[in-house]
Amino acid sequence: MKPKPLILLFCLILSFFPFLTSARDVLQPNSLTCEYASNPLGITSQTPKLSWFIASSLRNTQQAAWQVLVADNLTDLSKNIGNIWNSKKINSNQSIQVPYKGRHLLSAKTYYWKVKIWDNHGNISSWSKTAMWRMGLLNSGDWLGAKWIAYEELPAAERIVPAIHLRGDFAPQNDILPLFRRDFSIKRKLKNATAFISGLGHFDLSINGSKVGDHILDAGWTQYDKHALYVTFDITDQLKKGDNTIGVILGNGFYFIPRDDRYRKLTGAYGFPKLICRVLLEYSDGSTENIISDEQWKTSPSPITTTSIYGGEDYNATLEQNNWDKPGFDDSKWRKAVIVTGSPVLNSQTAEPVRLFETFTPVKISSPKPGIWVYDMGQNASAIPAIETNGKKGAVVRITPAELLNPDGTVNQSASGVPHYYDYTLKGEGNEKWQPRFTYYGFRYLQVEGAVPEKEENPNNLPVLTSLKSLHLRNAAENIGSFNSSNELFNKTFKLIDWAIKSNMVSVFTDCPHREKLGWLEEAHLMGGSVQYNYNVASLCRKIIRDMMAAQTADGLIPDIAPEYTHFDGGFRDSPEWGSSGVILPWYVYKWYGDKDALEESYPMMQKYIAYLGTKATNHMLDHGLGDWFDIGPNSPGEAQLTPKKFTATAIYYYDIEIISKVAALLGKTEDSRKYSDLALAVKNAFNTTFFNKETKQYSTGSQTAYAMAAYMNLVEPEYKEAIIANLVKEIKGRKNSLTAGDIGYRYVLKVLDDAGRSDVIYDMNSKSDVPGYGWQLEHGATALTESWQAYGFVSNNHFMLGHLMEWLYSGLGGIKASADAIAYNKLEIKPEQVGNITHARASYKTPYGNIVSDWNKTENNFELKVEVPVNSKATIYIPASENTKIYEGEMLIKNNKEVVFKGIKKGFALLEIGSGNYVFKAAD
Repeated sequence: MKPKPLILLFCLILSFFPFLTSARDVLQPNSLTCEYASNPLGITSQTPKLSWFIASSLRNTQQAAWQVLVADNLTDLSKNIGNIWNSKKINSNQSIQVPYKGRHLLSAKTYYWKVKIWDNHGNISSWSKTAMWRMGLLNSGDWLGAKWIAYEELPAAERIVPAIHLRGDFAPQNDILPLFRRDFSIKRKLKNATAFISGLGHFDLSINGSKVGDHILDAGWTQYDKHALYVTFDITDQLKKGDNTIGVILGNGFYFIPRDDRYRKLTGAYGFPKLICRVLLEYSDGSTENIISDEQWKTSPSPITTTSIYGGEDYNATLEQNNWDKPGFDDSKWRKAVIVTGSPVLNSQTAEPVRLFETFTPVKISSPKPGIWVYDMGQNASAIPAIETNGKKGAVVRITPAELLNPDGTVNQSASGVPHYYDYTLKGEGNEKWQPRFTYYGFRYLQVEGAVPEKEENPNNLPVLTSLKSLHLRNAAENIGSFNSSNELFNKTFKLIDWAIKSNMVSVFTDCPHREKLGWLEEAHLMGGSVQYNYNVASLCRKIIRDMMAAQTADGLIPDIAPEYTHFDGGFRDSPEWGSSGVILPWYVYKWYGDKDALEESYPMMQKYIAYLGTKATNHMLDHGLGDWFDIGPNSPGEAQLTPKKFTATAIYYYDIEIISKVAALLGKTEDSRKYSDLALAVKNAFNTTFFNKETKQYSTGSQTAYAMAAYMNLVEPEYKEAIIANLVKEIKGRKNSLTAGDIGYRYVLKVLDDAGRSDVIYDMNSKSDVPGYGWQLEHGATALTESWQAYGFVSNNHFMLGHLMEWLYSGLGGIKASADAIAYNKLEIKPEQVGNITHARASYKTPYGNIVSDWNKTENNFELKVEVPVNSKATIYIPASENTKIYEGEMLIKNNKEVVFKGIKKGFALLEIGSGNYVFKAAD
């Protein structure tokens, strides 16, 4: 009996169900982000950029199409209704920086979204998990009349803006560090509650006696007479029906630097601490209520009796007012808050906050002198101390941090800012815990006076210190990279550099975490290549770009530091290698993250800066600034010694012009691009006429920096480039592989050698411990990168500026590089360098598209490379090989593998092209 056609059709449909299910299982979008963050709060763009990773079990996968749904409620979204935006199916492989194009977004509103994708294999994913973002306050009116409030207002005549370098001739002055509180009642069922708050210089927010969030040093540093940042918190879970209390405590930060006898790099005062706040209560019945900062708030001095971003912090526990930030507290003796003026513009803090990370406990405790105890924490880091102690009421414990020790074993702050200390006055009520809130320092050692470690003799009945820890703090940018190798010196060097990065990454890239804490701008573009491999600093870089925009002067100067709290003199304010971050960093952010908005936002700043440099140029040549800072010459380190300032300043000027020409073309500004291209050619001709000797193929003084910058910035004509690189190698070899380049030049030395396939020279330079460099620093006890190659004790021993080797550890030894035309690492080169005695290296890096892994091992006759490439990316793989080498992927010869394209043998490497997926390549002669 023949089956009926309808039954046949039904059976056929059923037979496809398993296939359709598996197709969806192999493809899935995940890790959704909005403006670089997962479920962010405080978004202010009307076109926020959406991104997602793609998981696929199939190789060579590309996204073919996507669909995004955005709703203002979870019910609609769960029904696949995008009542705010339904993009419909968009045929595109774009999975990063996808601009929202739905209905107008409203202040403080929460939006929910999800995405579905199609791939090039015909698979369709299921909908992703739901993500969300919450809008910030889009204009000044959205603060709904919230006022800046303070304990008292600094008289206008006493403001010191810009700050004075060092102490200045001022009488000592301190300020009140205030507490604020506001009671309110919730009578209906609460759906959502959001706090928008700015406290200058820093604030801690609490609800009903519990701290909100885990941030410290909020809000991020800015140039406060231009703008300030506010922070958005979801406080729904901390509120309850009935009585509630908002509590805020304020610190000084850079907003007010006390003029006391402690150390200070700057003397400045925008005003006394103040805050502005709006709390939005959204009820389940659809109604809303707002609590705003005004004169109804009450204020009182806090137990913090002094705090200085440079000098330390004191806390008197006898002044505590128990339960001050809880309902029912009697605040009748508190004064009403004073209405004051604040920062003129408020922007949402969208960069990652500062948080606490590693905790260090003592590896050694010593007593170099009677009454003095020194705790060695084992690691030099940006940190605060945390103590537990018990003793008599009114007793004072002093803690003094330092990087180094004096010969007698006491702490040495001579190069890191002296004196910086913390005084804690006990309340005498059992075990007491305390840590500073509003300042920090870079230290390895903690010296304690006025207390005795637990179990030690205590004839004077001093407070007993039951615990002392070091709490590392840094910007909470996600750690997205890793590196290790068979070479222990390089592994230690990686950690050395990483600690300097972590210790100098707060709301700006600081130079050091103690003496200055200033955002010296050359670090952003020179060290950026290293940092972006290890941390997702996209949002932090956008913040730094805006800091530069705020700091730029009317005539176009971008000063050496941003925020520019003080006006330094000479090259310390106007050095092209520093100010050029205003041009270079936005371009790098575009190349690293595909962020075209950064270019559009920065373009006017770039134009003004290029025009400014033009006014400083003579015959297209610049001759000012600091030059190759801290290079190794015959004198003590400082301004450039081996390379003329005119050389580095003009080279970076040319590099800037080349970049802005590309940016103009990308933004559709064709005439601008042509103009800048013509200017670049004129600068290049003037540069080569001045500095290049065609007979000897020597640039300027023949320094490492001179050869490297000329080569990297393409100032060298193509026919001479090989000779220039040969002369660079000769110069290095002639110094027995010792480095001489400084802050500006060394990154370019490494980049040029790496690009030229001379990682053997990089290895020889950096695998030594007997000459100044990384090995020398480690040999001399450094646990974080130091300011000088020589690890001098009279300069900072936790410094950010010379860590360029980390970039090569990823790109050279690890072999992970972006192709020249790549955007956000969508095109890769995996070319690990087998140099020296290294037999293994593994590097991983999470690009905007997903994870890249390069993991290689070699023996005498075999080479193995494990590779992971994310969806929407492609890679060219370099395998060391000759014509006789047999190359396998898995167990299959590559000539038989249709998923690998063999492109031939070139300069000792087999070139293979692959798409996404996991691969294992083996080569044997």
